[in-house]
Amino acid sequence: MDRAQELIERLGMARHPERGFYVETYRATLALDGLPHGGTRAASTAIYFLVTAAEPSTYLHRLRSDELFHLYEGGPLEVLLLDPSGPGEVRRLGLDLGAGERPQLVIPAKTWFGVELAAAAPHCLFGCTVAPGFDFADFELADGPELAARYPVHADRIGRMVRRRT
Repeated sequence: MDRAQELIERLGMARHPERGFYVETYRATLALDGLPHGGTRAASTAIYFLVTAAEPSTYLHRLRSDELFHLYEGGPLEVLLLDPSGPGEVRRLGLDLGAGERPQLVIPAKTWFGVELAAAAPHCLFGCTVAPGFDFADFELADGPELAARYPVHADRIGRMVRRRT
């Protein structure tokens, strides 16, 4: 059994709508009201997330909450961040600090983002902590062409991170 399949089985992971595999590991019992999210949310949530060489990138998406990535195994992972007020950038989740990689990355709320395995990386297991907590009502997938036009320097990567409509 390869390592990615072992992680999926041992951690009880399921497929995620953005590609990859996940399992929720924590949902705070403290509930928050009065948020701009449109409803009550857990104070925080956490998941394991796995990207594999078979599907090396996720779809571009955004959340209404901040999200923090924590590296556990594998990678590095390239994270495309398309901030509404900036030119977009790629950060790396990894352990080579001298090369600018970091074992934690913050994804600000309302930022379009997607992840992609670095060349030759077989998988990347990382954690995602969301506060206020994740709810699929706060999850939005991008169509893509409008983002490629707005961020032309990242158009090739954006093209790998959008769903093909049939």
